[in-house]
Amino acid sequence: MKKSFNIDEFLKKYPYAKEAISKNDININNLKEIYEDYIDYKSSYENQAEFIANILRAKRMVHSVKSRIKDANGLIEKVIRKTEDRRSKYGSDFEFTVNNYKNEINDLIGIRVIHIFKDQWQEIHNFIVKTWRVIEITANVREGDNIDVFDDPSIEVRSKASGYRSVHYLVELNFTQSEPTIAEIQVRTIFEEGYGEIDHLIRYSSSDIPELVKANLLLFNRIVGSADEMVSLISKLSDNLTDNNKYEDIIKKQNIEIERLRNKTK
Repeated sequence: MKKSFNIDEFLKKYPYAKEAISKNDININNLKEIYEDYIDYKSSYENQAEFIANILRAKRMVHSVKSRIKDANGLIEKVIRKTEDRRSKYGSDFEFTVNNYKNEINDLIGIRVIHIFKDQWQEIHNFIVKTWRVIEITANVREGDNIDVFDDPSIEVRSKASGYRSVHYLVELNFTQSEPTIAEIQVRTIFEEGYGEIDHLIRYSSSDIPELVKANLLLFNRIVGSADEMVSLISKLSDNLTDNNKYEDIIKKQNIEIERLRNKTK
């Protein structure tokens, strides 16, 4: 028996959504139809997600790949949360419906690609843009990061106050003759993945994060950024053992940064 949408159960899980539903006069029947339509497509999305993930897993520069499809209640929560944003974009009459939610919610299928060295991103990027029709590319960076690698008119660079780093791709997939599917592919280093998971866990566990926790998250973010640079340097050194003098200045700068971070954490 197909599971149907229960607004009371939903609000127990997302109590803050009640205010947004009332404020934006959201039609509960629309939410019910979206929920049940998505349930119908769920197994198809799961197969598509795994298919994409397996293609990416086969690439030698990829360390690991995770795939997931959006939870049905999580989809409804996002529909409610994004209604106000879409009305500012399309007009006050806009409503999410069963006919438009697949075009407006772009992470129904989510793929996360993890790589070890920062310079591996370029090869992964080239593979993605050659393999799928890419609708949008967003490089999330921390203020002060070197963004020269993203010097491409097709890439939008966004500086995140939280320090979140990841490159996001919206790709269009044509698995059926009816309508294309949009999937989000996130590409990040193994250190960025660790930071992103911890930051997400803390920020979504509470609506009010103490300033001390925020400050230490930003410090942790700087350490993660330095770790990425260090790993890249180690890789270059191991590939060029006969030319170590070339990296003496880089090593000196790394040691200064490490000492500065060490002093800051005392």
